[in-house]
Amino acid sequence: MTDKTHLVDEITGHRRMRRNRKADWTRRLVQENRLTVDDLIWPIFIVPGENIVDPIRAMPGVNRMSVDKAVEAIREAADLGIPAIAPFPDIEMSKRDETGSQILDRDNLINLFTRAVKKAVPNIGLITDVALDPFTSHGHDGILRDGIIVNDETVGQVARAAVMQADAGADIIAPSEMMDGRIGAIRRALDASGHQDVAIMSYATKFSSGFYGPYREAINTGGLLKGDKNSYYINPANGTEALRDAALDVEEGADMLMVKPGIAYLDICWRMKEAFGLPTFAYQVSGEYSQIKAAAMNGWIDGDRIMMETLLSFKRAGCDGILSYFAVDAARKLKGA
Repeated sequence: MTDKTHLVDEITGHRRMRRNRKADWTRRLVQENRLTVDDLIWPIFIVPGENIVDPIRAMPGVNRMSVDKAVEAIREAADLGIPAIAPFPDIEMSKRDETGSQILDRDNLINLFTRAVKKAVPNIGLITDVALDPFTSHGHDGILRDGIIVNDETVGQVARAAVMQADAGADIIAPSEMMDGRIGAIRRALDASGHQDVAIMSYATKFSSGFYGPYREAINTGGLLKGDKNSYYINPANGTEALRDAALDVEEGADMLMVKPGIAYLDICWRMKEAFGLPTFAYQVSGEYSQIKAAAMNGWIDGDRIMMETLLSFKRAGCDGILSYFAVDAARKLKGA
């Protein structure tokens, strides 16, 4: 028999990586990570009123919707198999104040929305936030006193708000305001109110990022913000601090952990999953969404391909799911719709 050994065989020791890449069926057979509809959580923006679909300039393809229109959109999301949604309210300026007191109104926009969705689309999960920024006149996530975001008073308020949101039908409370002790306080408040089955998805590592700009336009807080959020969000340079923050949330009773933003913090996703083993999620935030959409609209990239590639990257980084404004588009693509 003629020896057909090649120089490449000698160099590689007869190990050729391309063997597993040679055909579509082999590539599918050995694929390590997969994105499915089950991985997607859809963040949406809601406004007061009726029959409103208001495009957000900085987020092409994303709208603010009144509750009735949002319910219609959520029915489609449920039909596509999306497991959960995460609503964010853009409330009237007249209802915003220094303490974000509107969050404690049982009939505020977020609670009205929650009740409406649970009645109309009961098979979809609802993940609600208790941060105060949509409700404050200064755009901060907590109560502002003499130029300082006061931790303990804010924690008391968000814990009361969490109970109200659970009463309205929220399945998961996702506190994003990054106050110390909030997870434990919310857990105690929920349990004392008989909501032991309501989970907490902690925004465990929310970084002081430049990627949030379009979101702040969406809920009309960008022009309100006095100062910055560096005293309570995490410095983007600090990975170890982020893990310490997450560890405290785990000790206080968080059921799930979130990293926000996403793409720039894939290392944190991996470290958190490895460290704690809890269900771990990433939030592909507004700036990440908008830069992909803008580049695609200019013809610089294949938008759908980049959408799916970035979503898959979160799975490779150890995430169990992703909050993304692409959720419905990605679900349609995954379903072949």
